[in-house]
Amino acid sequence: MSNQPSAVNDSPNQPSLEEQVETLKRRLAEAQKFTALGELMSSTTHEFNNVLTSVINYAQMGLRHKDEATRNRCFEKIMAAGERAAKITTGVLGMARNRSDRREATDLAPLVKDAVMLLEREMQKYRVELEVQIEETPPALAIGNQIQQVLLNLMINARQAMPRGGRLVVRLWYEAEERCVSLMVRDSGTGIPAEQLPRIFDPFFSTKSGPDESGKGGTGLGLATCRDIIEAHEGKIRVQSTVGVGTAFTIRLPAVNPIVPAPVIKPAVGVTPTTAT
Repeated sequence: MSNQPSAVNDSPNQPSLEEQVETLKRRLAEAQKFTALGELMSSTTHEFNNVLTSVINYAQMGLRHKDEATRNRCFEKIMAAGERAAKITTGVLGMARNRSDRREATDLAPLVKDAVMLLEREMQKYRVELEVQIEETPPALAIGNQIQQVLLNLMINARQAMPRGGRLVVRLWYEAEERCVSLMVRDSGTGIPAEQLPRIFDPFFSTKSGPDESGKGGTGLGLATCRDIIEAHEGKIRVQSTVGVGTAFTIRLPAVNPIVPAPVIKPAVGVTPTTAT
């Protein structure tokens, strides 16, 4: 009889198949996070370079021209560029601050504003009109950086679905009946065929043939990771799409200290107040 060890490890310390799958999913989510962060840093670095170029050009113009009107106009342009740079820095720092690994009460409005600001110029470059609707909401029980990752992914997908430009709506609101905070990303792009919708969140399934000209997308991992993140938050993500009209992704997350409308007290019908005598 051979004394060679068996190819199958029956050690009780060996992780089960389910545990191995969960580990791989966590690693995939981490890889996706860094991929999205890399794409975002590429876009923001390019934008920051544009801002610095504007500052240098208008400073040089101001040095060349001695008249007060021209110099004042240059100062105004430099001030506007500086304020733009400050916003970019604020957005990047906001992402760096939201690195917690546990769910906590999170105001989603600043996350939405930062994501919109970071992708604003990219949307302009591809002729996408951006509309942002932010309503008053209670905090959501969330990991801030993960929700921002999902939002950035959905916004980039929406932009890619509008190769000739279009309109992108990002809306944040509170659904009192469901006691949840909702976030929607809706585009006016090509839409998704009905037969593909059931598979849209499957890993490695993609409606794209590959990355676009910016090098983004096409792996089929983005939406699968988005679904895993939202489900881990005990939330829901759904998609509605019509070919030639556009696509809307809606995320619902549990609210913390939900807003409860004040009760309306109505007088009893047919009762006339009486005065004591």
